[in-house]
Amino acid sequence: MALNILINGAKGRMGQAVAAAAKAAGVNVGAAIDVGDNAADALARCDVIIDFSSHQTTRALLELAVKERKAIVIGTTGHAAGERQELLALAAKVPCVWAGNFSVGVNLLFALTQRAASVLGAEYDAEVVEMHHRFKKDAPSGTAARLLEIILQERKLDVSALRHGRSGITGERRSTEVGIHALRGGDVVGDHTVMFAALGERIELTHKASDRAIFAQGAVRAAQWVIGQKPGVYDMQDVLGLRS
Repeated sequence: MALNILINGAKGRMGQAVAAAAKAAGVNVGAAIDVGDNAADALARCDVIIDFSSHQTTRALLELAVKERKAIVIGTTGHAAGERQELLALAAKVPCVWAGNFSVGVNLLFALTQRAASVLGAEYDAEVVEMHHRFKKDAPSGTAARLLEIILQERKLDVSALRHGRSGITGERRSTEVGIHALRGGDVVGDHTVMFAALGERIELTHKASDRAIFAQGAVRAAQWVIGQKPGVYDMQDVLGLRS
């Protein structure tokens, strides 16, 4: 039986890319909706939701997925930390893949960053730099946020360690800082660099995306995978078998 997906945010760049990726993968788009459309009616014709829309619609979409017992793939970013925790609890009631980035390469970057952060001690200063197109509305990106989360977890730090850019007389850098710098301009699809810099050497892990099709392809792959899973929140590390 063919898989039918519901694309939420169908008119956006990612929504259109998901539609193209689904067609290439032989997956049927049962419904494609955007702001103002009736999601409940559309979902009745579908098996799984793929959402690339606005963070403001995530709660309502998750509530609908729970009510209809439908699997969901969420690629929307920009949620506040407290809000995200509430939404994750709601998402755990159905099979859900929630990821800041669906690229296979980026998810390998996540795994490599975790390994590097566990091996390299506090004498290696950690900084994350990301760049996206001028139209992106949130910062840092969901991918950068996940990279920061990984570093903080490995170094047993909390969000107070983050430094979002620097300005003025900041004093010497402390070993417990984790820097994050968001650049915006042009049509950059997405660049991410994780830097570990010590006295005498520097390690840089970089991923550069040149076509958003890689994210759409990953989202469709996640939709195919999640449909057979138990309720719970998964990410692309699970989909790709990269979970350590």
